[in-house]
Amino acid sequence: MTTSSANAEGDSSIDIEAFYRVFRDISTLVHTSTSLKEVLDLIVWKATDILNAKGALLRIRNAETDQFEVATAYGLGERYLSKGPVTSEKILTKEISQNRVFIIEDIWKAPRVEYPQAAWDEGIRMMLDVPLTVGVQMVGVIRIYLPEKRKFSDDELSFIISIGEQCACAINKAQLIENQKARYDHLAIQTEKMSALGRMAAGIAHEINNPLAGILLFSSNLSKKVPQAGPLKEGLDVIIRETVRCKSIIQELLEFSRDREPQKELINVNTVIEKALKFLENEFRLHHIGIESRLSDHMQETLLDENQIEQVFVNLLLNAVQAIGEKGGITVKSSMDQDRKCAVIEIADTGSGIPSENIGKIFEPFFSTKPKGTGLGLAVSYGIVKNHEGDIHAFSKPGEGTRFVLEFPILTRVSQPKKPPSGQRK
Repeated sequence: MTTSSANAEGDSSIDIEAFYRVFRDISTLVHTSTSLKEVLDLIVWKATDILNAKGALLRIRNAETDQFEVATAYGLGERYLSKGPVTSEKILTKEISQNRVFIIEDIWKAPRVEYPQAAWDEGIRMMLDVPLTVGVQMVGVIRIYLPEKRKFSDDELSFIISIGEQCACAINKAQLIENQKARYDHLAIQTEKMSALGRMAAGIAHEINNPLAGILLFSSNLSKKVPQAGPLKEGLDVIIRETVRCKSIIQELLEFSRDREPQKELINVNTVIEKALKFLENEFRLHHIGIESRLSDHMQETLLDENQIEQVFVNLLLNAVQAIGEKGGITVKSSMDQDRKCAVIEIADTGSGIPSENIGKIFEPFFSTKPKGTGLGLAVSYGIVKNHEGDIHAFSKPGEGTRFVLEFPILTRVSQPKKPPSGQRK
């Protein structure tokens, strides 16, 4: 174990059994507790106690501000808890960045110590800074305050580093849970929004569908009776064309609002992919787009509504064609994730890509970057995949293309439909 140059090996002996008990207590709490505060409080308390220190203060790195903020403290005055954040430049030194304990023997001359007089008045004569790292990322630091100068053995320093590693695991676990909760909250809001939009879309669609049918009928009849050349015929053709386009949009709205239960049958997803590729064969040829199909021979059959899933694949492939324009490539892959027991399908293109500010919005209804897009294709696809208990993700960078990843669980019998939360459409 390497430490900073100030860490000369001392002759102090340690109570191995006591150190083991402390490490076990911390490790157990890290893996069982859902409260980060509880874990951090235990760590600063145990670290202070086992090292006969005056106290300890723990800071966590704020990823947004890149500053280290006080999270908890033990054995110190209240003013330590109210200390402001510290910049990364002040915390990150060569030694601590290499996961080595940084020993401060002279608190008056150390640039890392902001308030040496306050520390001296508290009876502090020496400090240890312990890095908290996850991989190569430093997520925090523990400062341990000692009442007297002393040397530390390699065993003590190893123990201190081990505590730091456990603490970093706790912080990382809490941040992952927080990110998942934020994602869940976002999805819940989106689900409610899509439900409301679906009800509204159904109402609007039914209200204007009949008048559109009348316009189309009368304009088509008039078109047959007027001279085939002239402005009247051209005007009627425009009316017919635009009315048909409006009816197509209305049909998409109705499809979006209709929460149709999938008619699932056991099927190999490769069969559906091949049908979608065959259906769009001329489209690919017309736009000079090459197709690379890498379908696994080991796909397991699962319950799918073939028509709905084909609709999803066709929509994603058409989006890829539109993103490419002319001359490019589309790659379609299928594979089995045996650990999670699901079929994984990837559709990637060499198109223009999606800006980072839009990638989180593409599954929202009515969001589209296309001049004549309705913004319903991906929203409908998202709903179909979710109705199959699957998942869909998009990865993209402008100028580097887009990749959609779909996951379908391997199911052999229809599960009971979940009761929707109160207020959501059925």
